[in-house]
Amino acid sequence: MDDHDTGYRLLFSHPEMVRDLLTGFVPESWVAELDFDTLEKVNGSYVTDDLRSRCADVIWRVRWGKHWLYLYLLLEFQSTVDPYMAVRIMDYAALLYQDLIRTRQLGDTGHLPPIVPLVLYNGRPRWQAATDIGDLVFPVHGELARYQPRLRYLLLDEGRFQDQDLAPLRNLVAALFRLENSRDAAAIQRILRHLTDWLHAPQQAGLRRSFTEWLRRVLLPGRLSGITIPAMQELQEVDDMLAERVQEWYAEYERKGRQAGMAQGMEKGRSDEARRILLGLLAHRFGPVSPAVEARLQEADVTTLEAWTLRVLDASCPEDLFND
Repeated sequence: MDDHDTGYRLLFSHPEMVRDLLTGFVPESWVAELDFDTLEKVNGSYVTDDLRSRCADVIWRVRWGKHWLYLYLLLEFQSTVDPYMAVRIMDYAALLYQDLIRTRQLGDTGHLPPIVPLVLYNGRPRWQAATDIGDLVFPVHGELARYQPRLRYLLLDEGRFQDQDLAPLRNLVAALFRLENSRDAAAIQRILRHLTDWLHAPQQAGLRRSFTEWLRRVLLPGRLSGITIPAMQELQEVDDMLAERVQEWYAEYERKGRQAGMAQGMEKGRSDEARRILLGLLAHRFGPVSPAVEARLQEADVTTLEAWTLRVLDASCPEDLFND
């Protein structure tokens, strides 16, 4: 399990993140019927009948009316799209049901609770895989069709969300997606200041630390290559570090700009001097030069002007300078 997986598991172990994920990115009517005050994180480790240990991603349950609804959040950080994700989802859902049966958590009716599988994906290729296992099964018709499996998962492909759509949202997951899609320290700093403002309450200290740890271990090392990221406990410390780093970058940019400007100024001075000398020699030998000749001299760089100056004594007219 790498730092990215661990960081997201840590973030989505906070109910505020699960709430903002559903309210901000699942535009379906059942979300409004959930009692988010009842969110409970569920143990996600199972042992199958053949004793193979399986570790699920993040599972929550929440009251939907009088019943529990289970949210299975699978975090997908592979560099390629899994074309058979729907099969994995069916496997994980079956494991969850088996665990609920074994631990007798079905309630008085004995019904299995509804499950909403969500796949959160942040790879670079856009997701193209089937989101329903039924679409992976060879198509059949008639009576045979009734025996084929159906199970759909909800896909959230972070790369499909545009910053201009996410920026107006006061939503923790929107901020997370924007950070994932950011490419420079200044953009990270702007988003970070929103998070710092939203998570200022004392009871949100745990979530602030989770964001800080994810930024320090995952996001910043990928954006600030070659920079040692110090240990930090609070978002404000990350902001302070970025502010200092951005100032260093601007200072370095200005220093290089001044150096480039000085070099350009020196080059221009040499060109002007070479052009003045060449015009003087031409006027001495041939009289005032034509506008066409003067235009050629204005366009030439210092190396060319110096080469033309050496030809003046052998030229029979100004135009002979330009003959290679």
